[in-house]
Amino acid sequence: MIHDTLEAKRDGKTLSEAQIREFIDGVVDGRVTRPQTAAFLAFVFNQGMTVEETVALTMAMVDSGDRLDWSQMDGPFVDKHSTGGVGDKVSLVLAPLWAELGCRVPMISGRGLGHTGGTLDKLESISGFRTDLEADELQKVLADVGCFISGQTGRLAPADRTLYALRNETGTVPSIPLITASILSKKLAEGIDELVLDVKWGSGAFMQTHAAATQLADMLCRVGRGAGVMTRAVLTDMNQPLGRTVGNAIEVEEAVACLKGEGPGDLATLTVDLIGDPRARSLLDSGEAYERFCRMVVAQGGDPNSPLLGSGCAERVVTADIEGTITACDALRIGKAAFVLGAGREHATQAIHPGVGLTLHKKVGERVGPGEPLVTMRVADVGVERAEACIKDAFQVSPDE
Repeated sequence: MIHDTLEAKRDGKTLSEAQIREFIDGVVDGRVTRPQTAAFLAFVFNQGMTVEETVALTMAMVDSGDRLDWSQMDGPFVDKHSTGGVGDKVSLVLAPLWAELGCRVPMISGRGLGHTGGTLDKLESISGFRTDLEADELQKVLADVGCFISGQTGRLAPADRTLYALRNETGTVPSIPLITASILSKKLAEGIDELVLDVKWGSGAFMQTHAAATQLADMLCRVGRGAGVMTRAVLTDMNQPLGRTVGNAIEVEEAVACLKGEGPGDLATLTVDLIGDPRARSLLDSGEAYERFCRMVVAQGGDPNSPLLGSGCAERVVTADIEGTITACDALRIGKAAFVLGAGREHATQAIHPGVGLTLHKKVGERVGPGEPLVTMRVADVGVERAEACIKDAFQVSPDE
């Protein structure tokens, strides 16, 4: 039967729900071999999947493990997923703000591969903060605080771990059905009623063009709704970084400022747009959500009053060479600068430096003079010259005529 399923997808035929479910069950219990799994991924990459097939794949991956159950408390239960971008610290602001608005936010997040750490890495720059909560601990924090941000438990969508690792090895990462199933299998296993997707496009995003991001957003929404969850998407431009900071601890600092009503406008606006509640902006500006954030930190073992890990880095300022208006602040090059300083990782077991990072003093549309700061780098002992070169390449200044 497994062989028949592989041949059918190889030949471009539509797989039944039963065929897909049997295959995914076999991936988890070992009946499907690693070469067979790799072949399946390659055939999906080449032949694609219908929306119905992608719903079946997603739900089979959800059912490969446990689902979180919040039936002992009142909802609604909501979450957000971002496809990732440079300076994206939205989750740190959005979860407590959403909870302050009366929702419960069971946010399962991940670590970063690439420019900077992921949401968990950023939060782990808070002294004592735990991202490895077990199911009973998740229940308690969600009931008491209204939100948590933690890592994937061992039994949440285990099929995704196998497929995700092989996608990287087999060059099938860009497949929209496989991306969709990977994202949604983990989110739907959270037991949520509503999901909001932040699908980014541009130089600092996985999807480089608006058209590609639109295609992914459409598939994510159709599959999410097909699986019974209210799903909507917001497309956001990632041609320049979000906010003014890029790193780990430094992004926590900016998220805290935003929660106090003092953050950068683009970060606050995107957070409010994703929530979609007319009360969100005034509540964010009031600073009331910061107390909820502190409660979440304490509930997850952290100390919101302690210095963030990695503090004490030296600073180095990168300045402009000419006078004019900033016409580009390329997110990819800014991300690479943070990466070479040690803010990101190439493989899952690599350590990151929580304290290094960048503060952007200028962004697109702003004026700058010769010798005026563009970026302040927090640096340790590696990559300083390379990072400065990346920053210089990232900024384009249009001189006055």
